[in-house]
Amino acid sequence: MPVRFQLHRSVMTSRIRPSRLATIGLAAGLAIAVPNQAALFAQDEGTESATRAASSDVAGSFTAFEALPAYPAAQGEAVDITTISPPIEKAKPKPKPKPATSSRTVRTLGNGVASYYGRRFHGRLTANGERFNMNAMTAAHKTLPFGTKVRVTNRNNGKSVVVRINDRGPFIRGRHIDLSRAAGSRIGLIKTGHARVKMDIVK
Repeated sequence: MPVRFQLHRSVMTSRIRPSRLATIGLAAGLAIAVPNQAALFAQDEGTESATRAASSDVAGSFTAFEALPAYPAAQGEAVDITTISPPIEKAKPKPKPKPATSSRTVRTLGNGVASYYGRRFHGRLTANGERFNMNAMTAAHKTLPFGTKVRVTNRNNGKSVVVRINDRGPFIRGRHIDLSRAAGSRIGLIKTGHARVKMDIVK
């Protein structure tokens, strides 16, 4: 007596035709109950229609916004960040340069010719026992006491510098004061080597 089997729906949705399945079953001595294929397809279409209807209902439950809604007002202890202005860091003002202390003229030495000396004598002993420093504001004079401060003004450009006498010289005829290289640079002597100057003893 042939055994009766009920085929699962997954078998019926395969690529093997139901008539072919029945033929295979008869050849094997099995009685296979084949469901109606049209009924299966109708059931599938009904399921798909129900799924599409459910999807349209879900999509219709949302409202499309043309613009974003306004932010809700801050309540309680909440902080409204739209009302907070970040502090602006101001640059610290640069310190003002200290005004140069004006030197008081004690005595005028008159006009003369100034020159300068520098690298060749740098580090050598001066007449008062100091080491000559071409970067210091010093000068050599034939007769002024050591330590005397002299304001030397270039008459060609009006630039002036105050130097301290710590050496003797210059020993060239027609020249009256010999400045260090740094002092000579202050009043524009480096290019010309010498210039007409006005000399004043200051305190």
